[in-house]
Amino acid sequence: MREVLQKRYNVTVTGHGTQPLVLAHGFGCDQHMWRYIAPAFEADYKVVRFDYIGHGKQAPDTYNAERYSTLHGYAQDILDICHALELTDVILVGHSVSSMIGLLACLAEPTLFHRLIMIGPSPCYINDGEYWGGFDREDINELLATLDGNFLGWANTFGPVIMGNPDQPELGQELTASFCQTNPQIALQLARVTFYGDNRADLPRLRVPSLIIQAQQDVIAPLQVGEYVARHTPKSTLAVIEATGHCPHLSAPRPTIEAIREYLLTVN
Repeated sequence: MREVLQKRYNVTVTGHGTQPLVLAHGFGCDQHMWRYIAPAFEADYKVVRFDYIGHGKQAPDTYNAERYSTLHGYAQDILDICHALELTDVILVGHSVSSMIGLLACLAEPTLFHRLIMIGPSPCYINDGEYWGGFDREDINELLATLDGNFLGWANTFGPVIMGNPDQPELGQELTASFCQTNPQIALQLARVTFYGDNRADLPRLRVPSLIIQAQQDVIAPLQVGEYVARHTPKSTLAVIEATGHCPHLSAPRPTIEAIREYLLTVN
């Protein structure tokens, strides 16, 4: 079973430490997006990377639309990987939607996890009364309609916008290419689950200590959202880093690494 799951999720394990640091990528991405982060922790941790089904080089053969109709299916992926590798005391790092996926995994099995680190988290993307998620529902409807009608066009338009950092156009091109590599049907279902989802009520239930890494400017998960997550999550720490865009682990790896290191060294 261990070999089956490792192959299913294209699991990569590196590093010389014993405590596991599990890196969970965001929407339309794959484990290659962690290439600047992973080496910084391999001397002290067992670094585990993987690809969700239908992302990266993972074929969609074992994709189950019912399982992935909510983020709980993806949270179960993380739990299955941890169990297959017999991991304990896990530090889980989730980018974007994997922040909420990680939250759900921690709620399901809190004793499995030592820390949860969320990069660019958003519990709800849609504005709701006094809550500012960054988008009106009409904006999300239009975004998903575009994704459904012209996936490649959507990827080419939104890849550079999500990445930000127009002074580093190669990063926007990389994110666009990663979107285009993702299975369109799987991407559409995950986008709907992500952008229509609402995990605000789950935040106060988290008992695993957490770090929120927030870029100063992020069009997908604005600063107000990161501050909201920090206010409503017990045992949380907010680190606002000098970075622009939704993927600071790519565009600003040094401050991202420093924020993670400082947190792991200073919080018991």
